[in-house]
Amino acid sequence: MATKKTSPSDYSESSIRVLKGLEPVKQRPGMYTRTENPLHILQEVIDNASDEALGGYGKSIIVTMNADGSVSVEDDGRGIPVGLHPEEKVPTVEIVFTRLHAGGKFDKGSGGAYAFSGGLHGVGVSVTNALATRLEITVWREGGVHTLAFSGGDVIEKLKSRPATRDDKKSGTRVTVWPDAKYFDSPTIPMGELQRLLRSKAVLLPGVKVTLTNGKTGDSQSWQYDQGLRGYLMEQLAQTGSGETLIPLFEGEQFAGKDADGFAEGEGASWVVAWTEEGAVVRESYVNLIPTSNGGTHESGLREGLFSAVKSFAEMHSLLPKGVKLLAEDVFARVSFVLSAKVLDPQFQGQIKERLNSRDAVRLVAGFSRPALELWLNQHVDYGKKLAELVIKQAQSRLRSAQKVEKKKSSGVAVLPGKLTDCESSDVSRNELFLVEGDSAGGSAKMGRDKEFQAILPLRGKVLNAWETERDRLFANNEIHDIAVAIGVDPHGINDTPDLSGLRYGKICILSDADVDGSHIQVLLLTLFFRHFPKLIENGNICVARPPLYRVDAPARGKKPVQKLYALDDGELEAIEDKLRKDGLKEGAWSISRFKGLGEMNAEQLWETTMNPDTRRLLPISFGEPGVQTSEERFNMLMGKGEAASRRAWIEEHGNEAEADI
Repeated sequence: MATKKTSPSDYSESSIRVLKGLEPVKQRPGMYTRTENPLHILQEVIDNASDEALGGYGKSIIVTMNADGSVSVEDDGRGIPVGLHPEEKVPTVEIVFTRLHAGGKFDKGSGGAYAFSGGLHGVGVSVTNALATRLEITVWREGGVHTLAFSGGDVIEKLKSRPATRDDKKSGTRVTVWPDAKYFDSPTIPMGELQRLLRSKAVLLPGVKVTLTNGKTGDSQSWQYDQGLRGYLMEQLAQTGSGETLIPLFEGEQFAGKDADGFAEGEGASWVVAWTEEGAVVRESYVNLIPTSNGGTHESGLREGLFSAVKSFAEMHSLLPKGVKLLAEDVFARVSFVLSAKVLDPQFQGQIKERLNSRDAVRLVAGFSRPALELWLNQHVDYGKKLAELVIKQAQSRLRSAQKVEKKKSSGVAVLPGKLTDCESSDVSRNELFLVEGDSAGGSAKMGRDKEFQAILPLRGKVLNAWETERDRLFANNEIHDIAVAIGVDPHGINDTPDLSGLRYGKICILSDADVDGSHIQVLLLTLFFRHFPKLIENGNICVARPPLYRVDAPARGKKPVQKLYALDDGELEAIEDKLRKDGLKEGAWSISRFKGLGEMNAEQLWETTMNPDTRRLLPISFGEPGVQTSEERFNMLMGKGEAASRRAWIEEHGNEAEADI
């Protein structure tokens, strides 16, 4: 990743945007950070120092574990602005550490303080401050040394400034944190994780020296990688004993230019990929230097790019044996990689940024990695054939496993319902069945699905309320009969031991409109599964697909090109509109479309928003706490025929709190 300063950026008091409020962090810290230990709140401070280096403004990051239990993070960046904020009329550095949703990373227009950064929620260091008994800041900036101290998020020592002396550094920031033990399961910072985090920063910031110092012993260790991602992956593979790589490391990077179709200038990725035949695989991914331990859409893009390139090579050279069809997991099974993506405005799952959700990241990374690997393979045909051989072995092994399962299921298979559009794969763990509301939506789903592993069963009208229906009367209802036959499991009770060997799909997804009628259909189907197929819920087979209610067409702004954004509900729509306003768009510059139903979506939209495993939002259904008995009582009150009075009383008291779970 490049660390050179590419264009002048005015990082001043007016760069900081304020949105407000800090008390929720103390009330529910788990919503904002991991609470196993204080490492994540320190990571927020380390990320800020890394963002300065990413922008080309720093060459050194020093983390010190002090003898009194505090931790200091120091950089040689520009220093946080300390003048009065133009709107709030208080020192800007104070706002950054005491207000949620305040920071330079909200200034996303051309020439903003941070074009690419990881701390895009704006809750980072304010969360650190809220969960610390004490936090001290020293800023070297504009010929002065500025200090400030907090306790529990409140200012206890106001900003003090003095002229810099000859011994003072020119610019930078040092933040010292005393984490408050009451918010964490353990007050101990896991040194192994901290070392891995700091080492990864050095890998992703070539030329930047990252140092960890133990204040008690005086010991220190530093990381500085001249080879970047390549050297890091080779070191990790050597430590895991994965053996030699099958082909030379495939590495590359590409970033969008000014005229890139659909992407902002500078967006792109760097990657290094290795295939090994044995041993553990190493997989690490980052977005704007933030570790994404649970992966996300950028990893999906790399998988798609690698798969498409290898498949294309194998087909071009006629390497595939008869009857063998490659899948993405065949190519990805023995892959080790380090991936570093740059995304202008990344969307993460939750506040702790463990998984990237940005839909465009799939196309971004796949679009850059596929042609690069295709070119490399066709320039090195011998290596390409060795890789294809490994991938074909994986595919044949997968097919053998699937055939073994098929033999177990082969006896007594019922005739499948005529309206079921089945999938091609026989791999139960991968197959998915969508129970779709209405024939029109079913038509879009059939055209938009991946026919390899996704099956469609359209439902006409609303399913019977099966809460008080006896098991031997269930099949009198055609819809329930078709559902049971399609999934391959007979109705059963919670204490039964049903035969699940006939199960045909690993995921059974309820797909209905994002309106009241759609919610009613969800409830009726969940009632059916809870009452008569509880083992499927217990095994995690039942899910609810979450289609969007709105589409927002946003024009280009700043570095961002024209976008299609989707919102699940009114709350998400409001958040999207708020973001567009902050990007400088005027009211009415964007258009909003409301989907009245799934039938209004074309096949491409339904795939992109609701069915694509890389970009959809799927809600897994499980038994709630404290368990089945409480859930059964709740269902009886909500769905029982003789419970109208108690149902009305409950709705009057809790109607606005209801959620779609069991």
